[in-house]
Amino acid sequence: MGQPEEDILSQFQVIRYQPKLSDDWNDFIGTAKNATFLFHRNFMDYHSHRFEDFSLCIYRKGSLFAVVPAHQEGHELYSHLGLTYGGMVLQEQAKLFDVWEAVQAMLHFLHNHGITHWSVKLPPTFYHSLPSDELEYILYRAGAELTKKDVLMVIDYQHQLPFQKNRREGLNKAKRNELTVRVDQNFEGFWNEVLIPNLKRKHEVTPVHSLDEIRLLAHRFPNNIKQVSVYKGDELVAGTTVFLTKTTVHPQYVSGKASKNAYGSLDLAYDFCINHWKEGRRYFDFNISSENDGKALNTGLIFWKETCGARSFTADNYRIATNKYDQLKPVTT
Repeated sequence: MGQPEEDILSQFQVIRYQPKLSDDWNDFIGTAKNATFLFHRNFMDYHSHRFEDFSLCIYRKGSLFAVVPAHQEGHELYSHLGLTYGGMVLQEQAKLFDVWEAVQAMLHFLHNHGITHWSVKLPPTFYHSLPSDELEYILYRAGAELTKKDVLMVIDYQHQLPFQKNRREGLNKAKRNELTVRVDQNFEGFWNEVLIPNLKRKHEVTPVHSLDEIRLLAHRFPNNIKQVSVYKGDELVAGTTVFLTKTTVHPQYVSGKASKNAYGSLDLAYDFCINHWKEGRRYFDFNISSENDGKALNTGLIFWKETCGARSFTADNYRIATNKYDQLKPVTT
């Protein structure tokens, strides 16, 4: 593990992640109670040139207790603007008071390294394989600022609601139009013929991942990243790039050509994705349906997702001053 960069007056030692620790990090991610494959270094490091990595490893008695995927900008630590979510990733055996002490040690470490604030994007709880809300409670008790609360629309497979009438009509359109859906590797067709043109036309933006990047990630994580394509004959009319975690099916990108409503292609794509990978998983995550840091709701998206049977979860972002470490003393009864 190497020597810690500073002595913390606790049972925990905090060090900055280094590439030589990648095997330890990745092994830990495989067993942590609130990790997904997005925290694997082979995923995080694909865009390492865009961010100054300042991830942390927190050890207890020589063993990894927690990791913090993060990068630094100025005097602020972010977890992690290159990822959908971050936070503190914890070992399965982590208990509340141990996490409390680990957070205190981490804030102390950051404060001594000139970092004044930590901005945290907590993973939605449905990605946890075990209950893991310790950090959220500790942030509340430390007076952290809630900077953002998003609404996500999610299907719970243990109480799956059926498609409503308008979604079933879309599936019937797809059947009448003889659409076919399959899992393939047609990232190039989806990116160049559907996704990029749609994002440019509607929002004047490009996908977060370039075509080369998503191909690279799919090659590195073939069990976690899948491409679903919808065809009318030989023509690609819609598609979705799906991220699979231990608990959740999540379409990262979804897009269809202008003919999607007439063909029912997106209804078909969603119906396929919702049901194809649900075995062994608990949730289907439609993604965020709020905007402007959670202060506005996209009513059209919410209506569409709710007619597929989704209901609401929330995900929170916090910001805490690192000098709060000396105020983090649990009050107990």
